[in-house]
Amino acid sequence: MEEILTLKELLLKGDISGSLAVVEELEEMGRKDIINNIRSYGVILLLHLIKRKVENRTTRSWDVSIRNSILEIRGLNKRPKSKGIYLPDEDLYATLEEAYFQALNKASLEVSEGIYDSKQLEQLVNPEELLNQAMELINPEG
Repeated sequence: MEEILTLKELLLKGDISGSLAVVEELEEMGRKDIINNIRSYGVILLLHLIKRKVENRTTRSWDVSIRNSILEIRGLNKRPKSKGIYLPDEDLYATLEEAYFQALNKASLEVSEGIYDSKQLEQLVNPEELLNQAMELINPEG
């Protein structure tokens, strides 16, 4: 909110270059927020993919959570006005990589009633395979 007040002040003073700097800062803050939200849904997606893989089963609840996470990631990644995306595939993959270890930590509490710690789970899952599966689900056209 402080940035908007600063922008207003700069515009009233006619300071266009200062105003543009604040606008760029606001754009970057918005982009970071979107990326953080994508990462959060990535954690949920990866958590359930890990559970599926290790337990070699699925539940309706996991399937719904996976589908909802995919829809949220797709929606968040779309730029409404330009019809583009915030994260191209390479950046989206990197964001999912960042989410992977958090998903492993959470999965350690849930997979097989918490019998594995995150290090043990890491041995049971191929991260590259899991991340590629997540990418394929998010962007089936590739």
